[in-house]
Amino acid sequence: MPPEAHDRSRVEVRRSARRSRTVSAYREGDRTVVLIPARMSHAEEQRWVAQMLEKLAAQESRRVPGDEALMTRARELSAAYLGDRARPSQVRWVTNQNSRWGSCTPSEGTIRLSHRLQGMPEYVLDYVLLHELAHLLVPDHGPAFWALLEAYPRTERARGYLEGVVSAARLPHIPGARHAAPGPAGPGQAASCG
Repeated sequence: MPPEAHDRSRVEVRRSARRSRTVSAYREGDRTVVLIPARMSHAEEQRWVAQMLEKLAAQESRRVPGDEALMTRARELSAAYLGDRARPSQVRWVTNQNSRWGSCTPSEGTIRLSHRLQGMPEYVLDYVLLHELAHLLVPDHGPAFWALLEAYPRTERARGYLEGVVSAARLPHIPGARHAAPGPAGPGQAASCG
């Protein structure tokens, strides 16, 4: 979840006299707990909360769900946005789609997602899954198809993100620029800085 989308009322800041320099954060149910030194000012607290929410969101965006988790998420999205009408028989990652984000075969009920989506924010993956689920119901990109996607509140944002990725890939490589590849992050990992 991007930090700007995370409800600040669900953030609990815990101050500790024993904590001298480090700040850490973790998810606890539907809220985020941020642990900070007791001596920090309110301004420092606000800055660290924002930084830790960003760090947790980055870790979470790098988690790669397996095929079974993709199927579960597809069912959840179908129930939430398509009246549970789209029922895929299979959802899986593939490595042979370099010009598409996803594809489906409506007659078989199969959905394939490009491995290039791995590590992108959850809302982007949800959008692509929902896009392919909608194709199980409407095979073309006509008005009926787009009407199905109107219910998903992050459609435009996800489309913009994907367009940005495509545009960035077309930019010339700048020698000496640092490009960090995201590493895997397991569930329940906490972020910390110090």
